[in-house]
Amino acid sequence: MSMNLAAIGYLVAAVCFILALRGLSHPATSQAGLRYGMGGMALAIVVSLMVLPHPSFLAYLLIVVGLGAGGAVGWVIAKKIEMTAMPQLIAGFHSLVGLAAVLVAAAAFLNPVDFGLVKADGSIKMLSLFEMGLGTIIGAITFTGSIIAFGKLQAKLPPMIESRLGPLKGPIATAMSSKPITLPHRHLLNVAIAVVTLLLLAAFVSGESGFAFFLMTLLAFALGVLLIIPIGGADMPVVISMLNSYSGWAAAGIGFTLQNPMLIVTGALVGSSGAILSYIMCKAMNRSFVSVILGGFGETGAVAADDGDKTVKAGSADDASFIMENAQSVIIVPGYGMAVAQAQHAVRELYDVLTKKGVEVRFAIHPVAGRMPGHMNVLLAEANIPYDVVFEMEDINSDFQQADVAYVIGANDITNPAAKNDPQSPIFGMPVLDVDKAKAVFFVKRSMAAGYAGIENTLFYTPNTMMLFGDAKKMTEEIVKAIE
Repeated sequence: MSMNLAAIGYLVAAVCFILALRGLSHPATSQAGLRYGMGGMALAIVVSLMVLPHPSFLAYLLIVVGLGAGGAVGWVIAKKIEMTAMPQLIAGFHSLVGLAAVLVAAAAFLNPVDFGLVKADGSIKMLSLFEMGLGTIIGAITFTGSIIAFGKLQAKLPPMIESRLGPLKGPIATAMSSKPITLPHRHLLNVAIAVVTLLLLAAFVSGESGFAFFLMTLLAFALGVLLIIPIGGADMPVVISMLNSYSGWAAAGIGFTLQNPMLIVTGALVGSSGAILSYIMCKAMNRSFVSVILGGFGETGAVAADDGDKTVKAGSADDASFIMENAQSVIIVPGYGMAVAQAQHAVRELYDVLTKKGVEVRFAIHPVAGRMPGHMNVLLAEANIPYDVVFEMEDINSDFQQADVAYVIGANDITNPAAKNDPQSPIFGMPVLDVDKAKAVFFVKRSMAAGYAGIENTLFYTPNTMMLFGDAKKMTEEIVKAIE
């Protein structure tokens, strides 16, 4: 294949990726976006195979075997993964991208001739050294940071591994705890490691030092761990998005090393879109974007203020059904509790039965509901909830004042009024759904346990809130039966 045809093929693939990002921005076009993404990736792979610098039967055989093995593993994981585990799956995939960047850079450094990186005198081009060095640093940080993020989200080893090794113990278990782990003078330590790493990068670029490359990579691995362990579990959605951005920039850096324009464009798209998404999520959680990059995110040592004696009203499915079927407007707020209980289809039944009785039913989605952006949208789409009744927070928040009922399904931190009225709360200033303004609030929850942020939800104790203790799916099904 000529380079002109390859350039055209890469251009078409890049356009497909852009269309994929656009399609994935809305549930109604998400499937088309996925098709564009898969088509673009398939085209990019085919074109890359056609322009291999040293084609041989063995090279093609190894590539086909690798594609087959990776595709098979991906297929199995995709079929078995639960929606509740999707964030840690993404973190795991990010770690592989980072590791791939490190391995490709190492291969390019050890075999510069095969990668076309040498000058006439046999030395490696300085720009190529800088590109592979920077790609290695970002990739190494992404790899170890993503593994820590995976551990904080998973909180334990996969069953197959745990059955052989046992549960995590000691320092590893501590590092992967969902609680923030703040080391003494950690900012100074991180800055020191970063400065030394950059100095080693300069030494590597100027002298092609293998020792500098090795030590620089080790320090970058360590920096990835130190940046993520101080971050609490409640802030992991933003961290996952940020690591997604890192993985994109790592891929772009290695794209320069491989002289592959498709990898550069794809990495830049992933890196920039991940950074933009992280910024949007930071605004939604009232966090500092800079603190995410510096690893100071999630430092919240305060606890919500104690309001003294508190009483909770516990209700039943019959109570909720009576008020709901006599309401004019019901707003359903899905959260992680719905995902854990896999209650989305029961929620669809509730939507159908209320709609048939003339009740206006809408859904309110917080930007960080669940464990990642779009988590709730995907679950509702899986249950065939109409897109036109699903609203983002900024579009529906003012409507809670006119709503007769707010039905909250395990959406804890994103409905906590303390974010608005308690300056001592760790989440103070974070935009939340104003469910407390509805005439009646039914909160489905297994217990009074704190949410992922580790703080108490003051919504439980407001006069208009009734707690419905139990499994979200079972409780919703009981409400549907009572209404019918």
